[in-house]
Amino acid sequence: MSVALSSIVTLTAIPVVATILGGVVASLKTPSERTRSFVQHFAAGVVMAAVAGELLPEITKGHQPLGVVIGFALGVAVMLLIRQFAEHFENRETDPEGAAPDRSAPGMNLALIGVVGIDVLIDGLLIGVGFAAGERVGTLLVIALTLELLFLGVSVVSSLRQRGVTRQQSVQVVVGLSVLVILGALLGGSLLQGLTGLALEIVLSFGAAALMFLVVEELLTEAHSVKETPLNTASFFMGFVALYLLEILG
Repeated sequence: MSVALSSIVTLTAIPVVATILGGVVASLKTPSERTRSFVQHFAAGVVMAAVAGELLPEITKGHQPLGVVIGFALGVAVMLLIRQFAEHFENRETDPEGAAPDRSAPGMNLALIGVVGIDVLIDGLLIGVGFAAGERVGTLLVIALTLELLFLGVSVVSSLRQRGVTRQQSVQVVVGLSVLVILGALLGGSLLQGLTGLALEIVLSFGAAALMFLVVEELLTEAHSVKETPLNTASFFMGFVALYLLEILG
C-alpha cells in the first residue's frame, strides 16, 4: 500500500514537536528521576505494543524465514553499533587521558551529538519502515515513537545544561536533531514504498528488532537506573494496553 510522502511528513511532525517540547520543558525544569522512569516505562510499553500488535503479525503473514533472520540480524547489529559508538565517545569524554572532545560551544560535544543524531535518524527510518507496511502501521509507530522522542529531547537538553551549555543553545540542538526524524521518515517512506516479498520481510524484521532493542536495552535499562516503584512498573503495562486498545478500536 502506497502512502503519500505529504502524509508521512504531516504525521511525522507529531514526534518532531514532541522532541522539541521535551527539550523546552527540560530547559526550564529538569523532570525528576521518578517522573522520567515513569515516562520511560510507559513509552516502552507503547513501543512493544506496536511491535507485537502490528509489525510481528505483518512479518508472520509474509512467511519468509530467511527474511526474518536477515532483518533481525541487521537490526540488532545496527543498534549494537550505535550503542558502541555512544559508549566510545562517552568514555573518551570522561577519560582524563583521552583526547579532548571537539566543541563548538562550552561543554558541547559534537561527537556525542552526532551519535544521538544517528539514533534519531534511525527512529525516523523506523517510522518509514512502518509506512512501508501501510498507513495504519506507520501511524501507530508515530504514536509509539513520539513518547520515546519526547524523552530523548528531555535527556539531550538535561545533559547539555549539566555541561554548561546555555538554554537557548540546548534547545537549538534539539530542534536540529528533531529535523532528522522527518528526514529519516522521508528516506524510509520514499525508498521502501512498494516493497514486497523477501525485501519487505527483511525491512519489517529490521524494524521490529530495532524497536525491541530500543525497549529492552535503552528505555527499560534507563528506567531501571532508579529505584523501582509499583506505579512505574505498572506504567509499562498501561502503555502496552493503551496502544493495543487503540489498535483494536481503530
